[in-house]
Amino acid sequence: MKRLIPAATLALTLVIAQAASAQTTEGVAASGPGVAAAGRSVEASATITAIDKATRTIKLKGPKGDIKSVVAGADVKNFDKLKVGDVVVAKYVEALVVELKKGGGEPLGMTESSGSAAAKPGEAPGAGVARQVKLVGNVVALDATTQTVTLKGKTRTVDLQVKDPEQFKLISVGDQIQATYTEAVAVAVDPTKAAKK
Repeated sequence: MKRLIPAATLALTLVIAQAASAQTTEGVAASGPGVAAAGRSVEASATITAIDKATRTIKLKGPKGDIKSVVAGADVKNFDKLKVGDVVVAKYVEALVVELKKGGGEPLGMTESSGSAAAKPGEAPGAGVARQVKLVGNVVALDATTQTVTLKGKTRTVDLQVKDPEQFKLISVGDQIQATYTEAVAVAVDPTKAAKK
């Protein structure tokens, strides 16, 4: 299934993050010979202050009192269950893993996969989507003085600088570099903070 993160889910996440005091975590997840990974996550929440069911517009109030409006698209399931006073939580996660493949052998180019999930009838409103992109390129040249690696993919060639001298020493012409980028977004009503019926 090839699909980008639906615009409505991403827009809702961005509005919630702007209306709330977003909590961001960044860092290197792992590093070892021939492998480096980094990631970031953002979590934010806001309270629903008004709902226009005819236009599917929701007004969200952040902890600082600022109010933003967003239109809930068709991917926001169980819209009719939303209530003024519900707390909506948005989570966004992204990660990048770069891996050295000694001797090559992987097909060159880019592959992309994605998936989504939505609340089932009767559940709290919410949606989640994820996307992963994998790129593979051949190492065709190395410049030790600048620690630059030249990678040739299926359609283009790029130069990348490797800042870690120990990692640079591991790379040889004929190897491959594989980069995998993953992102995921989830938006849902927090049932522990939902408005009372």
